[in-house]
Amino acid sequence: MALDTWLIYALATLGLSLTPGPNSLLALTHGALYGARRTLFTILGGVIGFSLLIALAMFGLGALLQASSDILLTLKWIGGAYLLWLGIQLWRSPPLHLGPLSGGALGDAALFRQGFLSAVSNPKVLLFYGAFLPQFLDPQASLLTQFFVMAATFAVAEFVVEYLLARLAFRIRPWMARGGKVFNRACGGLFVLVGAALPLSR
Repeated sequence: MALDTWLIYALATLGLSLTPGPNSLLALTHGALYGARRTLFTILGGVIGFSLLIALAMFGLGALLQASSDILLTLKWIGGAYLLWLGIQLWRSPPLHLGPLSGGALGDAALFRQGFLSAVSNPKVLLFYGAFLPQFLDPQASLLTQFFVMAATFAVAEFVVEYLLARLAFRIRPWMARGGKVFNRACGGLFVLVGAALPLSR
């Protein structure tokens, strides 16, 4: 992956990690309930789950590209349109409201399981990766190498963001209730820019 492409991918990945979703909500809530150290199990479960979904999306795309390299251009335009739609939906979405979790205290294995299942049980995540990753794939380069670069970049960004959420849980929760609409619009605007610009590149 070229450096300039990776930098754009890293920026888009950071925007994705900052976008409110089930795993960021889980990290925030577990951070408030159990502390940042124990929430590492939740975060690790989510990162592994997301990495599996990236693998499914990328190698599924790889199989399509073996049939025809022209498919990548079509996927870029379809994916760009989907990212635009996601950005508009996020722009219009209400602020994130955090409620208490049901049930009692959880063990480390249960925290890991909740993070993992939260990541892999959302079909929208796989659909998102199917739209997002073609914008950065180079059909002439090694798919396995690109997978490791993309998965590692996403894993680091997601881990850092979720860990910061867990550490700052008590400070962030009231801010999200007050300023969540502005935050949603900023993240939605980023998706709109990515969705509009990337299909036109190369």
